[in-house]
Formats: sequence, structure tokens, C-alpha cells
Amino acid sequence: MKNPIFDIENWREIGTTLARNKTRTFLTAFGIFWGTAMLAMLWGGAGGLKGMLMRNFNGVDTNMGVIFPSRTTMPYKGFNKGMRVIMDETDLADIRRIAKDIEYSSGMTHTGATAAYKTKSKSVMAMGAEPDFYKMQTPKIISGRVFNDHDVFSRKKVLTIGKNLADELFGSEDPVGKFISVNGIYFQVIGVVAQLSEANIGSRLDDNVQIPAQTMRRAFNLGTNVDFFIFTTPAGINPAEAKPYILRAMRQNHPIHPDDPSAIGMMNVAEQFEMVNNLFLGISILALFVGAGTLIAGIIGIGNIMWIIVKERTQEIGIRRAIGAKPRDIIVQILSEGMVLTAIAGIAGICLATIVLFAVDTATYDPILGGANFQLRFSHAMTIMVVFLILGTCAGLIPSIKAMRIKPIEAMRDK
Repeated sequence: MKNPIFDIENWREIGTTLARNKTRTFLTAFGIFWGTAMLAMLWGGAGGLKGMLMRNFNGVDTNMGVIFPSRTTMPYKGFNKGMRVIMDETDLADIRRIAKDIEYSSGMTHTGATAAYKTKSKSVMAMGAEPDFYKMQTPKIISGRVFNDHDVFSRKKVLTIGKNLADELFGSEDPVGKFISVNGIYFQVIGVVAQLSEANIGSRLDDNVQIPAQTMRRAFNLGTNVDFFIFTTPAGINPAEAKPYILRAMRQNHPIHPDDPSAIGMMNVAEQFEMVNNLFLGISILALFVGAGTLIAGIIGIGNIMWIIVKERTQEIGIRRAIGAKPRDIIVQILSEGMVLTAIAGIAGICLATIVLFAVDTATYDPILGGANFQLRFSHAMTIMVVFLILGTCAGLIPSIKAMRIKPIEAMRDK
């Protein structure tokens, strides 16, 4: 007898068997189809939802810390509590000298200003930053460039301008190389930038101007005071590990009690991202749990239809055994029917999920932020299919063993 796997007649028989009861076969196949599609869509959708949230942080270094001065809550060295701590350039120099594992850093200064070009003007936020700022919050450079260490060293009055502000002041004219007035002081525009995400440090790049920090403090007579300090640490090192060194540097310049927890504040952006990752890990597990439940329902349907097929074909199986069919042939025959149904319906479900995820990804695409990554990876699709085929085979294994054990004489007497 030919091997059922390579026997064309065997595959025709499988098709004939499944076609005998079209409604039952359709409903079983639909259960498999929907279970596969749901699991695939939930798996790809969870990744897309995370992508939608994470793209709001595009360009922002996730391993970042922000240090900001506040007020003392404990008296110390003759100073009453409630004294305001003021950070300055001396503090920044000491922090960089003492603190370990700081990769990039920038002191930040903000002030309200009026930006004007020819007859047009607008109230903006002037942001003073150091060149490393653009390594921690990467902008989209529309034209020109961002300022660098040479601009700071040479004390050039230069700035970058946000895209929205540039459109309002310059219209279709290219701002690069032009001079604009900021609080009556002229600066040359060296670049037009846009923010890659919704997240920002202090103020949005699109609507304001960015000036080298030292240049801005000198030009606007702001002294040496700094509003806050941002820094990043190398991969694998949490910014919190640098906090004790930063506090030590600050306390040697300010009368802050060693046990005062609030005089110097810190926001750990890395912890925020860790919370987001944990949240979406939970969502992914929930999505897989719900999808697995739907998948199991489809598997149960396969088991049921295999039981019914074996019952309906008892006499036929008995005749096959009587004319010399081996037990292995009977098992392969029954399992093949379940696997064919599972494979066809499962592939169709994955195709539907892929189309739906592609449509959602296209609909949520943003020209600046990019796609949210609503998609099903090939490895995930193959995992779903392999798991489904294995479980489907297991579901049909018990009915096929029952079919193998049918005695020819008893089977032919069955009505």
C-alpha cells in the first residue's frame, strides 16, 4: 500500500471527506481561522500600541536624568529651611568633575522672549542649551545645522529656530543665514529644526529658538544661573547611580543638609521607560492569553470534528483494516484531515491579520514620527502556525488512535 502522505488519491479522499458536510467543516475551519487571526492581531497589535507610545519619545535618550534645584526642607549651617537653591555654572563644572559615568550633559536655561524678523514678531521661549543637548534630544534638521563647541568657544551669536516659528516669521523664505531679533539682540539662524516626538525637555523645539547657553546668558545678562541640568549615562548604567556624586558636588557649594531629601530633585527618565516597558509586557502577556484562549477553542473544534469523522467512517475503516491497511496508515489518514483543515484555515487567519495590521499601520503613520510598527513578524507567524499544527495534531491523535483500534469484523457490523 502506498504511503498516505505521498498518495494523490489519499489527498483527494481528504478533500472529499471534508466536503461531505460543508457546514460542519466550514464552522470548524472558521473557528481555527478566527483563533489564528485573533492571536496574530493581538500579538502584532500589542507591539503596535507600544510603538505608538514609544514613538512619542523618538529622539529622546531613554537613559537620561534631570537634576533641578528646589528649596531646602531642613535648617543647616545657620540657614533656615525654605532657602531656594540656585544652580550655576560652578555647580555644572563640579558635577562633571566629580560625577562618574556621565556620557553627555547640558545645563539648561529658559527665558521668555520676542522673536522678530522684519515686520513679523512672536512671543517665544528662548532655550539656552549646550551642544551635547542635541545628542540627548535628537532633532529633525530641516535645513542648516545645529550649534557646536566651536560656536560656543568663538562666542558667536547664533541660534537654531523651530520649524513652526520659521514658517510664521519667514514664510517660504529660507531662514538659514538670516538674522532675527530676540529681545532686541540679533542672532544668525544656522539651522531649522523640528521635534521628532511629543516628549520635550523644557520646551518644544518646533515653536521656539535654541541658543548656546553661555551666549544667551551673556547676551540677556542672566548671570551664571542655570535652571536645570540634564545628563545621560552609558547603556547598562542607570542615571540614579550618578545621583550621589551630583548631590556631593552640589552640597560643597550650597548649605544643604546631608539628609535633606528635597533640596535637589531628580527625574529619572530611565525609570519612566522601564515602567512603560513593564506595562506593555503585561499587555503582551494579556494579548497572548486572550489569543491562546481563542486558539484553544479552535483546537477543541478540530478534536470534535475528528471524533465525528471517525464515528461516521467506522465501517470504511474496518474494511481498510480487513484488506491490509496498517494501523499507521489509519492514523496518518485521520491526522492528515485535521492537519489540512488546520493549515488552510490557519494560513488564511494569518493572512487576514497581516492585512488588518498593515491597514492600521498605514492609517497611524506620521510623516515625522514614522510608523507605529503594527505588523506581524514572520517568526511570530511561523510560531503561531507551528503551535496550531502541533495542538491540532494532538487534538486529532485520540480519535485517530480510536480508529486504529477498530476491529474489522466489529466495524463492518456497525450501523
